[in-house]
Amino acid sequence: MVEKSGMTATPLLRAEGVRKIYRTGAVEVEALRGLDLEVEAGELVAVMGPSGSGKTTLLNCLSGLDDIDGGRVILGGVDLFAMPDARRTEHRARTMGFVFQAFNLIPVFTAVENVELPLLLVGVAPAQARRRAADMLERVGLGARGAHRPNELSGGEQQRVTIARALVARPAIVWADEPTGNLDSEMAAQVMDLLRTLNRDEGQTIILVTHDPGIGAAAGRLIRMRDGALISDERRAPANGPVPSAPSASSMAASPPAPSSPSAPEAPDALTSAV
Repeated sequence: MVEKSGMTATPLLRAEGVRKIYRTGAVEVEALRGLDLEVEAGELVAVMGPSGSGKTTLLNCLSGLDDIDGGRVILGGVDLFAMPDARRTEHRARTMGFVFQAFNLIPVFTAVENVELPLLLVGVAPAQARRRAADMLERVGLGARGAHRPNELSGGEQQRVTIARALVARPAIVWADEPTGNLDSEMAAQVMDLLRTLNRDEGQTIILVTHDPGIGAAAGRLIRMRDGALISDERRAPANGPVPSAPSASSMAASPPAPSSPSAPEAPDALTSAV
C-alpha cells in the first residue's frame, strides 16, 4: 500500500488509472500499472526507483510526450489525452518545461539564443523574447554568459541554460528526467540547489526523476516506484542546507533490482517535444 498524506487543495496534476504497455512482437510489458497520482501546485516532487521501474515512462506519460493505454491525465483542469495530438503539442509548449539528462542545446546558438527559442516558437516578439531570456539567465546565475555557445560552458552551466530554457515560458509545471545525471557530484548539487530555490522562492512546480538519494532527499515529496507501480509516497520537510555533493547510495540498497524488461524509449529532445 502506498503511504501518503491527504491532499488539501485542488491538484494541479491528477492521474487516474494510467496504464502504459510496450509491445515488441508478441511480447507485452506493462510499464505503468493503473497508476493514480495527484500533485499540488508549488510542489517539488522526486521520483525514485530501480532501473526499469517506470520512472521515465511515468514522466513521459504524465506530460503527454507518450500516449497512454488507459486512464486519464488532467493538468490544470485539461484532460491531456482528450485533445488531438496537435493541440496537445501546443498545450505542452505553453504550459510545460522540460529538463533532460542530455542538455539538448543547439550548438551554434548562444546561451541566450537557446533560451529564447521556445518563446519565438510560440509567437513572442523577438525583442521581448530576448529580454525575457536574458532575465532568466540572470536568475539562474548566468547573466554574464549569455553570449557564450554551449562548447564554451561547463556541464553545470549548460544544464543551467536548459533550466532557464524550461522556465522562460513561465510553465505551470517543469518535468526533469535525471537533470543531474551527466554532472559530477559538486555540479549536481549546485543544479539541485537551483531547482530547490526556484521552487521555494517562486512556487515553481517541479517533478523530477533521479537515481541519486541526495537529490531525492532535497525534495519536499519523495515517490518510490517498482515494477510500474507507486510503492511509497512521502511528504516531508526537504533536507536543510545545501544538497550533499557526494551522497551515499546505501538508502537504495534495500530496493531489490526490478526484473529485466525492455527499456522504455528515450525522452525526445527538449525543444522538439515542447512544440
